[in-house]
Amino acid sequence: MLGIKNRCRIYEIPKGINYIVALPRMSKYIEYSANIYEIYLKYISKNDIHVYSIDEAFLDVTDYLKMYKMKSIDLARTIMRDIFDTYGITATCGIGTNMYLAKIALDIMSKHSSTNIGWLNEEKYKKELWHYKPLKDFWQIGSRIEKRLNKMRIFDMYDLAHYNKERLYKEFGINAELMIDHAFGRESCTIKDIKEYTPKSNSISNSQILFKDYDFDKARLVLKEMVEILSQSLIEKNLETDRISLYIGYSKEYGSDARSSKSLYEFTNLYSKLVFEFLKLYDKIVDKNLKIRRIGISFERVQEKSFKQINLFENEEKNNKEKRIEETIIKIKHKEGKNAILRGIDLEEGATTKIRNTLIGGHNGY
Repeated sequence: MLGIKNRCRIYEIPKGINYIVALPRMSKYIEYSANIYEIYLKYISKNDIHVYSIDEAFLDVTDYLKMYKMKSIDLARTIMRDIFDTYGITATCGIGTNMYLAKIALDIMSKHSSTNIGWLNEEKYKKELWHYKPLKDFWQIGSRIEKRLNKMRIFDMYDLAHYNKERLYKEFGINAELMIDHAFGRESCTIKDIKEYTPKSNSISNSQILFKDYDFDKARLVLKEMVEILSQSLIEKNLETDRISLYIGYSKEYGSDARSSKSLYEFTNLYSKLVFEFLKLYDKIVDKNLKIRRIGISFERVQEKSFKQINLFENEEKNNKEKRIEETIIKIKHKEGKNAILRGIDLEEGATTKIRNTLIGGHNGY
């Protein structure tokens, strides 16, 4: 009624509305999340638990029901009661015949249940949720994909289940396969599959939503800071990369975002080389006239640092010196805290590293 969306950011709240800000306590959230995980372990092996987020986890209870002589809903109530009795926290639960249906039962069905428990199988899913709206409430759809589906005259899961498959693949590529399965309530992935999965290639990334809209130069400064943090992560883990990726999200009032990737001529983990390549990419793809709100960087091909052949055109002594300096910085930060040593750019107007070093998951850490 007031134009406020669920879970919106402060800057998205319409002007003229009074509201109270309660700062998140991420360290306390993490503590309670770990404590509740300990309760799960009283009933389920860690091999049958997949932690999805700080406040959600998948539990495969298939092989436990006979042992406890319970139905799935009874075991759910037992665990939920234990959580409430121990910590005074009211948990919600989604029960499904696969991981997707369990997630949908949690996100949609449990909210309308007096017991805080939702339950779904494929038949019930089709009967009760095929015509449910909006589509963005369904796992892995979101508002952007919903808009694309709406343009195709797809407004609910029934429409998606009965839409021309070739057109879906043309629009969404390989992701269409998962969307079609989900439209019918199907999901082949299990917790065991997740536990056993080994990625073909490794990557590490870092992204942030800026505190306000930044201009070209200030966002460029933040990019330098982000590259420093991620390059130090490479050095600390004895890794290196030869491919980088940059994402720039403009302020919501502007059009399409900017993104690009680039292969490097060698594997490296040195800040000087990586920041040089990122800045070239940034200067190439970013519109100087638009305000920037989001920045994401990624090292897409990451491998263990191995024996390196000497390059006659490289100053190896300079490279080794830089690496020793970075290793010293890392040791100081581990011992004295992330803000114990900072670069000059971290103190410039618009820099975010000093503030973000006090955060946990982008939120206040106290």
